[in-house]
Amino acid sequence: MTSMTPSQTSQKITTLDMAYIGLFAVVIAICSWISIPTVVPFTLQTFAIFLAVTVLGGKRGTLSVIVYVLLGAVGLPVFSGFKGGIGALLNTTGGYIIGFIFSAFVIWAFEKALGKKTWALILSMVIALAVCYAFGTAWFMVVYAKNVGAVGLSAVLGWCVIPFIIPDLAKIALAFILGGRISKAVTL
Repeated sequence: MTSMTPSQTSQKITTLDMAYIGLFAVVIAICSWISIPTVVPFTLQTFAIFLAVTVLGGKRGTLSVIVYVLLGAVGLPVFSGFKGGIGALLNTTGGYIIGFIFSAFVIWAFEKALGKKTWALILSMVIALAVCYAFGTAWFMVVYAKNVGAVGLSAVLGWCVIPFIIPDLAKIALAFILGGRISKAVTL
């Protein structure tokens, strides 16, 4: 058995990290294609965002979200409805996709500041969801006003946030439970 130098060990860890980051970018893409038909259909995209950060931790989870958004930005059909391209990000709902990056950063910041405590993870996911809603809603209002005309905050909240609060909180709970079980079963 040969001994590895520190740089070889570091390279092996980096390669493994890249594999996990890529794997979860794909998981996010697949979950964005799964649509749950309800009165207001929703995807499992936010579930996968929270799962990635729960399982991989703040840094690698955030990087997987960034990779996912970049894959979509260059045109791969990884967003909901099999959409991709910069146009998908620049439309009215593109701010919510970009908001996923800010959400992941929020969870990472909580992890750095408070560690991997259960309460900190749950709180960070709820705050991260609020950050995504805030960024996406502001983006929606600006793009909508530019293309169609001014729209009130209450109308946008009624279209883009309120119908998704309960499903998104359920996705956070599911990501927390499933992420915890995956983390215990597999050493990442």
